[in-house]
Amino acid sequence: MTSSHHERHAASVGRLRRMLLGFSLAVVALLAACGTPSPSGVIPPAATRVPASSSLPTPASTSVPGIVESVPGEAEPQLPATVVDYQGEQVTITSIERIVSLNGDVTEIIFALGMGDHVVGVDSSATFPPERTKMLPNIGYQRRLSAEGILALNPTLVIGDEAAGPPETLAQIRTAGVPVAITADPPTLDAPVQKIRFVAQALGIPQRGERLAAQVEAEIARARDLASRITNPPHVLFLYLRGTDVQQVAGSKTPVNVMITAAGGLNAGAEAGIVEFKPLSPEVVIAAQPDVILVLEKGLESVGGVDGLLTIPGLADTPAGKQRRIIAFDDLYLLGMGPRTGQALADLAIALYETSSQEKHP
Repeated sequence: MTSSHHERHAASVGRLRRMLLGFSLAVVALLAACGTPSPSGVIPPAATRVPASSSLPTPASTSVPGIVESVPGEAEPQLPATVVDYQGEQVTITSIERIVSLNGDVTEIIFALGMGDHVVGVDSSATFPPERTKMLPNIGYQRRLSAEGILALNPTLVIGDEAAGPPETLAQIRTAGVPVAITADPPTLDAPVQKIRFVAQALGIPQRGERLAAQVEAEIARARDLASRITNPPHVLFLYLRGTDVQQVAGSKTPVNVMITAAGGLNAGAEAGIVEFKPLSPEVVIAAQPDVILVLEKGLESVGGVDGLLTIPGLADTPAGKQRRIIAFDDLYLLGMGPRTGQALADLAIALYETSSQEKHP
């Protein structure tokens, strides 16, 4: 690359970084109190990401980012409240004094709505806000829940998304007389707002939910505007890893496919014809030929970091492997489809922009 090309490339990256800085400062009330997990790996996150140790002012009202102040006329939850769950069934809630949350995304939404003090139990996928969720009783993994463990917490409301189960457990809780409110969780970029509105309605604070939904919608729109600057979309291969036992590739009809495409990339798994998830194999890697490998932080750790990842057959020979272009995100941050989705999307967009620029100007 000539010096003039270098200068143009640096200038274009700088412009996008400045845009992201403006975006980050606009939502600093969400970030400054606790900070949000930022992606890590060979391709760093945007340098303008506001860190947890930032000297920016912390909102005096709370230590939990994402809280929304009560709007006039809604100082207290309006109960009873009725919601229609993902199966079309009406659920009436008369008390939110003791909430058990079945999924990490729903737990994060409850805290973002300022109702975290009512939560008495969470599942193992609930990792945000960390200083609060780690102090709460853990009911196990969201897909393998026990009715006995949940009922032992004497909940007045059990709430989650459609990943919660098994169905027999939820039926047993309903039979015990506890309202169970389950929201849809579609693999679309509308999911965060849809879930926020459902949870807010169930908690009797719909107006507060609308405020948070509008905020998240605006953040997602800004992130998509950042992504629109990518003119040379990189092929991104998402790997779900849990050591050597579980190694899968994500295709279409998955939340990460939504994130990759909205951030300006091409999902290499979907481009190779994969729908949902498929076991990782050398054949899949050869067909995908990714420019970037996207993983979850826990998954990357489980295979021994970047060096361990590149020992998986075929990966080291891909464009991503040769250049060590690996991006790792916190699990819930990237895939939660919750209040921080706009933040995660912006981080992914800036990383993919830099990759696409490198490809264009080698």
